[in-house]
Amino acid sequence: MSLQKRIASFRYAFQGIGYLFSSQVNARIHAVAAVVVVTAGIIFRISTLEWLAIIICITLVIVLEAVNTAIETLTDLVSPGNHPLAGKAKDVAAAGVLLAAIGSVVVGVLIFGPRLWS
Repeated sequence: MSLQKRIASFRYAFQGIGYLFSSQVNARIHAVAAVVVVTAGIIFRISTLEWLAIIICITLVIVLEAVNTAIETLTDLVSPGNHPLAGKAKDVAAAGVLLAAIGSVVVGVLIFGPRLWS
């Protein structure tokens, strides 16, 4: 792959990130939550392993939000009308984000809970 194609691929990826955060309210909510959690991590001076867990959780939720957005967008393209399978695809993609968010909250409680209650 040429250097110009490589640069273009990064440009497209950054455009996708821009679309994700400009078009999806939930992505912006996740970003705000990430800023809050990172700030708390700095304030509480969490360990390297705790940072690792936090970074993995933040990344997982935002990546799944991007995948969810891609699935919803593609589903709307190929199935503009209401179709039960299109709805199921969207529901399952949204469920992935929800499950990751719930898991992230559990990780957050495990890391920050003892610090907040002591």
